[in-house]
Amino acid sequence: MTFLDMLRQAERENGSMLCVGLDPEPARFPTTLKGDASKIYDFCAEIVDATADLAIAFKPQIAYFAAHRAEGQLEHLMEHMRRVAPHVPIILDAKRGDIGSTAEQYAKEAFERYGADAVTLSPFMGFDSVEPYLKYEGKGAFLLCRTSNPGGDDFQNQRLSSVQGEPLLYEHIAKLAQGPWNLNGQLGLVVGATYPAEIEQVRAVAPTVPLLIPGVGAQGGDAVATVKAGWRGLKGETTGPIIVSSSRAILYASSGEDFAIAARREATRTRDLLEAARPSIAIK
Repeated sequence: MTFLDMLRQAERENGSMLCVGLDPEPARFPTTLKGDASKIYDFCAEIVDATADLAIAFKPQIAYFAAHRAEGQLEHLMEHMRRVAPHVPIILDAKRGDIGSTAEQYAKEAFERYGADAVTLSPFMGFDSVEPYLKYEGKGAFLLCRTSNPGGDDFQNQRLSSVQGEPLLYEHIAKLAQGPWNLNGQLGLVVGATYPAEIEQVRAVAPTVPLLIPGVGAQGGDAVATVKAGWRGLKGETTGPIIVSSSRAILYASSGEDFAIAARREATRTRDLLEAARPSIAIK
């Protein structure tokens, strides 16, 4: 199946728009694992096992593994996720952005070494920095568009020229992802839950592409406002899928030995909150 097929299947089977982010920080692990980077796989695998029937996607952040020389553990974790939750797509959060042969190597890393179903990318070096990823049939690529961090205003919220009515940079990226760059229907966009009005604007420009929306949970994004701004459907079926990511709020719901149980509880709460917002959305 393609990434989009997997996404729709996971949304349907798990009744979920929730993406579980995997950002392991050994210093925050529960007591028996705390500070031990060799236990990153063990910690994450328990989170995966506890939430596999609640998630539309898993999103491991590569820096949290690489910083602890745990790339081998990430490879092991990717295999574990494919084994225990084969219907749940895996988005490798790498935010790569380079051109030519270097981009080809990054694409090979994401899709061949790690076996990810999709990857996050920075589009700011242009289409030739994105194109190598699109050569992998059925794989997905999410372009940074309107990110949740305050510094996103420095570039993303600037107009392309001083002429009134010219689009903001993030609107231009959304237009490219919906149109000329989206050669095989593989592109999605990253938009932050901390800016629901701008999620709505991205949706107006890009009505059908998947949106990866971080910022719910520890970053304070409003889950209900996020769904209302971003989800689009027809008779209950997704036409504009959204993937709402929560990481720390789930991973560190408890610092005790019940961390996996607490993670499941928090994931269930967030999943249900997101789903409850769906029926109140007008069909569009």
